[in-house]
Order: sequence, then structure tokens, then C-alpha cells
Amino acid sequence: MNILSIHDLERHEGNAVIFPPFSLTVSAGNAVAIHTNMSVQKLLMDMLLGDLPILTGAIKVNDINISSSKKQYLQHIGVVALNDGLYERLTVKEYLVFYKKLYDSKIDLGQILQSIQLEEKKNTKIGKLSFSEKRRVHLGNLLLKPASLYILEEPDQNTDLETKRVLNRIVQQLLSKEKAVVMLTGNMESALAVTDNVYRLDGSGLYKLDVTADEAEKDVETEVVFQPVRFEKIPTKVNDKIVLFDPPEIDYIESGEGQSQLFIKGEVYPSMFTLNELEERLQPFGFFRCHRSYIVNLQKVREVVTWTRNSFTLILNDPNKSSVPLSKTKMAELKGMLGLK
Repeated sequence: MNILSIHDLERHEGNAVIFPPFSLTVSAGNAVAIHTNMSVQKLLMDMLLGDLPILTGAIKVNDINISSSKKQYLQHIGVVALNDGLYERLTVKEYLVFYKKLYDSKIDLGQILQSIQLEEKKNTKIGKLSFSEKRRVHLGNLLLKPASLYILEEPDQNTDLETKRVLNRIVQQLLSKEKAVVMLTGNMESALAVTDNVYRLDGSGLYKLDVTADEAEKDVETEVVFQPVRFEKIPTKVNDKIVLFDPPEIDYIESGEGQSQLFIKGEVYPSMFTLNELEERLQPFGFFRCHRSYIVNLQKVREVVTWTRNSFTLILNDPNKSSVPLSKTKMAELKGMLGLK
């Protein structure tokens, strides 16, 4: 059963495309993370909550269209927004009791306090809590509201490890009750901590990342036969997950102190391969060893800047307008590839 249905949703600002049409469904008992930058995240959040009109496409929760019945639509949604406020003069217990009555919730208050690890601070005023503890109060409020879809905007941003654990447990509780969860975040580690269903949303659209668990090798005596295959994904490890990127997604690669790092849309991911191995794998996709410590995706190069006779830089068209060094010998090779003299 699909709880959230997004169909051909798009957003333009003037002549700029914020994101082209995309569709997404989230069924009961499933969590999805949408990885995007803060500006896109804010726009999408406003559209999901009806604070921004939907000019093209549709959003439905339990088949209720937000454009036709916003009030009824919002009754099926629980939200933890990035800048949510709290009644700081109330104690933790008073705050949760207020919302328990408001939502007519039957959940035991002690159970909520245990879930958010604030039993010992139930009589403490919210204003005296740490930032992370306040975030847990928001998560407790989330558990009290009877909803089908829960939207979390950067729920663990700048929080401590205990709050991250609380968040993960609460998401699992919601999924076990056949709820749907959508997390909006600009942090890949946060996304992967909650779910393997991670999507990236940007100016090129919405697409799903290939994510697999990194299972430990088992000591089993079996005969392994390796078959030569052409693998066109580049793996990188984030926590205990392996994320597979398409070569065109990579802006450039840098090597330092024996570790290669992939730079993708302003984020950095550790590589499992050496720079030489990556050069061999990526050469068929238009990548160029521009320096002994760098490989660049030539499709992302916007400018070649000459500083001196022996000093050159490549400027990329990635979000950070990154600059990558180009050695003198590689400059001559690049000119030859471009057909320049």
C-alpha cells in the first residue's frame, strides 16, 4: 500500500530549473531518504507541507491530494522540521502531556520518555536541556501524533551520538507499525544510518543510489570461481554501507597519504581503490590524469586557467566551482586531446 505518492513534481524559479519532474512512492513500512542541498530541501519541505503551491505535478498521502484538501492531507502527517520551536518554560513531561491530550494519544508517557532517553530529565524545563536533548523532545512529540507518513528534516543535524541512536530506534518503531518515513538531509551518513533507500535530488532530477551492506567475510571453505565482468560502478564505503556511484557523477578524485577520495556534488567519499586503479577503470568514461595526485572528469571542466608558463588549473562546473591542478606535461597531453596546438 502506497502512503506517499509524488507524481511529476517539478520546481522552477524564473528560467532556472530547481529540479525537473520526478515521481516517487513510499509504501507502508518503508523509509526513504532524499539527499539534497539545503535550498532544494527547503523548497521540497514547503511543498510537502502545503506552504508552497504546487504548480506542476501532484502530492498525495493515502490518496488525499494536498492541492484539493490540505487540512485533511495534513492530518495524516507527522513532522520534525529543522527549525521547529519548543515551549521552553514547560518541563519535558508537561510538554509531552500537552501533546498527548492534543492528539488524544493512547501511548504511555513512560514509554515515550524511555524511547527518547529522557526519563531522568522529565521534570527539567526544556529551556535548560542541551540542543540534542531538545531534539529528542521533538522526536517524542512525533511518536505521540497518530499519522501515516512522518517527514524528518535534518533530524540529527549537530546532535550527539545518543540522539542519533534514538532517532534510528524511533524510525524502526514507526516502520514496524507500517508507517512510512521520509527523511530530507544533506548528509549522506545520516541518510544511510536510517535507510538503504537513498535518493539524490538535484537539477538533473531524482535518482536512486545503489547501496549494499558491507558484510563480513565468512570463513567457509568453498571454491570461488571468478568470472571477468565489466563493472561500471565505482564503490565507496560510508559507515558500514557500500554506495555505488555512476562514473559521470564523479567530479574529480584526489589522492593523499595513500588514500584516494571521490569528490561528488560537493561531498567527499573515501575510495576503495588506488589512484592508478581508478585511472584505469575510469579512462573509458572520459576521465583524465591531470596531475600525479588528481584525476578529473573532463565533462565537468569549465575553464583551463594559465597562471604562469608552468602553472595551470582546471576550473570545474560543480557546485563548489572546484579548482584542480594541471601539471605542465599533462597540459601538453590535454591540448593534444582537444586538438589544440
